Amino acid sequence: MLSEKSRPVIEATLPVIAERINDITPDFYQRMFTARPDLMDGMFSRSSQLEGTQPKALAGSIAVFASYILAHPGRYPDEVLSRVAHKHAALGLREEEYPTVYKYLFEAIAANLGDILTPEIAEAWTEVYWLMADALIKLEKGLYAVQANNAMFAPFAIVRREETGENVVVLTLEPANAIAMTDAVAGQYVSIITKAKDGLRQPRQFTLLPSEKNQRRVAIKLDIKGEMTQILHEKKVGDLLELSNPYGDVTLGAFGDSEDQPLYLFSAGIGVTPMIAFLSELAATGSKREVIVVHADRSLTTWPLRDEMTEYVNLIENAQLVSFVEADGEGNFEGRVDISKLGVPAHASAYLCGPLPFMQGVRSQLIEAGVPGTNIQYEIFGPDQWMLHDQARG
Repeated sequence: MLSEKSRPVIEATLPVIAERINDITPDFYQRMFTARPDLMDGMFSRSSQLEGTQPKALAGSIAVFASYILAHPGRYPDEVLSRVAHKHAALGLREEEYPTVYKYLFEAIAANLGDILTPEIAEAWTEVYWLMADALIKLEKGLYAVQANNAMFAPFAIVRREETGENVVVLTLEPANAIAMTDAVAGQYVSIITKAKDGLRQPRQFTLLPSEKNQRRVAIKLDIKGEMTQILHEKKVGDLLELSNPYGDVTLGAFGDSEDQPLYLFSAGIGVTPMIAFLSELAATGSKREVIVVHADRSLTTWPLRDEMTEYVNLIENAQLVSFVEADGEGNFEGRVDISKLGVPAHASAYLCGPLPFMQGVRSQLIEAGVPGTNIQYEIFGPDQWMLHDQARG
């Protein structure tokens, strides 16, 4: 809980910090990576730094946290903290690095604010930082504690390589040593680390697809502008990759939805992956729930894992598959997803995965159809800036 001493200081300075934080965080990262270049090796994504998505995500999370604890004394923004904690755990962030972040972040704040930063203001924002950091540390310790092993990353060998859709490769991996494997919950993901062309180890997150016991299976969409997906696409059977334990809080029922609610799974492109994991779980448990799977793609040939998705839908008693396809005459409907054609009831529970504009558009339509924002969940891989806005959380 924010102290009464710090509360009026944070209230007075939050507008200034919020306005300047997007300028502060790039300076913070530059300072930190200059002093600690090892943190870029295996933990931070170089492309996210270059794009600015990681700095903006950090900046936004601090501002959102401060704003939330001002408006809700005695409470924390649990959904935001959970999302951040799972991302941190998947990257192997350790408690001892929080003082590192504090040191270089507050150096950047001091440099930006100059004489504005009085000792009183510095003390108040230090309190905010450590309230947020301590909450994340506690969550991350809990996430690490339930794993079947204490390794942040372990070597896995590729045992199968398949292609599906357009520029999507499916890799099946098995542990290269005797490490105990944590059972993944449908919808969770792993970080995969491999070396960039200059030798720097770089992490990326991928949803876990249904697989056999003691296997991990992921689908990787080629990003022609990206740094790492091309390298991963070139991997062959027998090659080794470093995998984290499974993390992620976007799982069925995690947000209070129940079997009594119709379940709508909206995906576009490679966003099929968590939906296939959900469908596998529903099929395995013999669910009687009403499930409407809605997928959008350019054509049937570009639709990744279409046959697998269809097979799982057919295994669920009350499930149906609806497609919106841009190519003429190939799907149930032509063009983009149109919620008005689906008759979505207001008490429905919805999960979204796909490009951000797709998820924003579908979510807006669902809200207009009367579905509460709290009934709509989504997954983004990489730094999640959308979570920091009210339209993604409320």
